[in-house]
Amino acid sequence: MKTADIEAIEVELFVDALRRRHGYDFGDYARASLKRRIAGIAADLGCARIADTIPLILHEEGVLPRILGKLSVPVSEMFRDPPMFRSLRTQVVPLLQSYDRINVWQAGCAYGEEVYSLAILLEEEGLYDRVQIYATDINDQALARAEEGVFPLKSMRGFADNYLKSGGRRSLTEYVHARYGFAKVDDRLKRNVSFAHHNLTADGVFCEVNLLLCRNVLIYFNRVLQNRVLHLFHDSLARNGVLCLGRKETLAFSDLAGRYETLDAAQKIYRKVPALDDVRVPTVR
Repeated sequence: MKTADIEAIEVELFVDALRRRHGYDFGDYARASLKRRIAGIAADLGCARIADTIPLILHEEGVLPRILGKLSVPVSEMFRDPPMFRSLRTQVVPLLQSYDRINVWQAGCAYGEEVYSLAILLEEEGLYDRVQIYATDINDQALARAEEGVFPLKSMRGFADNYLKSGGRRSLTEYVHARYGFAKVDDRLKRNVSFAHHNLTADGVFCEVNLLLCRNVLIYFNRVLQNRVLHLFHDSLARNGVLCLGRKETLAFSDLAGRYETLDAAQKIYRKVPALDDVRVPTVR
């Protein structure tokens, strides 16, 4: 049997052990990226082979956070993809202005860069006092860092450039405090943010939201899991709620594609529309 075939078996055993022992199911993750991550986990744990990680998964409780931390790689930056944030300002904010209360779900929030970017945008648009942002991730280590809101000061130059390109109206330095080589997000941006553990592949709806952002997470799932998660998002969105995906992600393949209208095709921003059976036809008298 070829080495690649043996490694494929090891990957399946790894996934099965993680699901059966701890309840985390990565079975529908795209195999190429999953295999790379699992190989990295094996090396990080000092294992010569992927198969050597199985006893650790089964018997070492402390290894789970390290595994989840590697399987969900948090990669983000503040105001990543500035045109998307500019589109939020011009296309989505006007839709939100009519609501007294606005619920937002940032799914797969990583280290919180996009959460605080969104808070800044909503603050500048005069909506933040009406907003509750729910920021979730499967990675508890990433969540802890996100809640701290502390980033390397060297990253701020790139963040500031993104902010200005996204239509920022002030200076990004007004929202952070620099000290000892780090920048800490001002507490006023945290007042309406709640961080929570949530597993997109297994957990259900936890609230109804008007705006849902999940960018560059679905690309790690196969089509079956992508569609399952899209159904979760659809069920979570309020009537006329807005969904923002990553630029490499799409609704086109999903059976839900017809349940959205496109607000910005390039930035993958969509608005949920009522199903035909949800629309009440007025009675003619």
